[in-house]
Amino acid sequence: MARSWATLGVDLHLEPAASGGLRRGLTDALRDAVRTGRLAPGTRLPSSRTLAADLGIARNTVAEAYADLVAEGWLTARQGSGTRVATGVPTPAGTTPAAPHRAPSRPRHDLIPGTPDLAAFPRTEWLKATRRALATAPFHALGYGDPRGRPELRTALAGYLARARGVRTDPDTIVITAGFSHALTILGKVLRARGVGTVAVESYGLDVHWALLRDAGLATPALPYDALGTDPREPGGAGAVLLTPAHQFPMGTPLHPDRRAAVVAWARRTGGLVLEDDYDGEFRYDRQPVGALQGLAPDRVVYLGTASKSLAPGLRLGWMVLPPALAAEAATAKGRADTVGALEQLTLAEFLASGAYDRHVRSSRLRYRRRRDALTTAVAARAPGVRVTGIAAGLHAVLRLPPGSEESVVQAAAWQGLALHGLSFHRHPDAVTEPLDALVVGYGTPPDSAWAGALEALCRVLP
Repeated sequence: MARSWATLGVDLHLEPAASGGLRRGLTDALRDAVRTGRLAPGTRLPSSRTLAADLGIARNTVAEAYADLVAEGWLTARQGSGTRVATGVPTPAGTTPAAPHRAPSRPRHDLIPGTPDLAAFPRTEWLKATRRALATAPFHALGYGDPRGRPELRTALAGYLARARGVRTDPDTIVITAGFSHALTILGKVLRARGVGTVAVESYGLDVHWALLRDAGLATPALPYDALGTDPREPGGAGAVLLTPAHQFPMGTPLHPDRRAAVVAWARRTGGLVLEDDYDGEFRYDRQPVGALQGLAPDRVVYLGTASKSLAPGLRLGWMVLPPALAAEAATAKGRADTVGALEQLTLAEFLASGAYDRHVRSSRLRYRRRRDALTTAVAARAPGVRVTGIAAGLHAVLRLPPGSEESVVQAAAWQGLALHGLSFHRHPDAVTEPLDALVVGYGTPPDSAWAGALEALCRVLP
């Protein structure tokens, strides 16, 4: 059976001139495409048979045009490699060839917080879950979908979050997002539409989150911070507060019990909202993780979670658990169709339902606890003037330094190829607390093979 042109080879757009004959017109069109840079050096061209079929001309005409351009040095032809655009061809006047892509240089050791050990991603189990999810997915699951996200994932999350984090929800009040930043962008729109002008944030945190709220037209004043941690009890005229109650980032402390109750009371009294960032809340090493703040007031707290710390940020999977009155507004603000990949959602749903997610979190807890213990032991032995602070939880620790030494330690780390953040990097510009000299060490970031070297490099720069 003759093969259709639609099934053949590599696409190449050419418009040979009609005058002067087909061979000359094709040769000129190819030469012009190379000369102007439309066909970059190294580009593989279609076979003579494929291009002839696409253009509706004789195969010999294409072969002869290729041969002419090879002879002129515009193309190269090698057995097994096909016909390609030659390297070193002249470039258009006033232009320079595109520089070859080079990956950005990486530090020798990376202790920047915020990323888990990506080498430990459960590839085998994830692949199994993907196959099962794809094999059982209805055909309509690959359409545009409900803006809230796939019902399979929302159902699986409702069960998991209730069991593991004490969240009170059902699938209808969950909205799936492409990570935490996406969720915060959606909430910014919802809050502005509701007339909220201010979201109070913590004195220490991530500037990207503050920027996203400001981009939505919201003011982001800093909440007080003292010996008991963040104080959200009376956030001024704010209509909402953004908190990390289970494990404050980066200070590493949980929200004090009295203040948990007080911020809920404030929200109920004023009609305000608490945006709960459950930052690495599943990773507590000395006791069972504290339950989500949302469980105290499902009608006043928006619970925000992601797979970025438990699995990998590259999955771009997050979720919001919203008060019923807000769920429809958030879905509308997200858009008219789902903007998160359906296959990734179906895979995570299967991963949760099969128990693979629980197994992975438990094994990760053991790995990260060993790393934190090793960090604490090494610092105590090598730098007795430095103190590891914060609860035994999460993927980072705060190392308190002697006064005035943070900048010099961070600079010394950079000279040794050690990527490291000082605490000042995470300080809100309007924070009213006294500055502290400290390091925020992301011990979850290096793969197992690099952890010992990273810890040794850290100890060498500590005062």
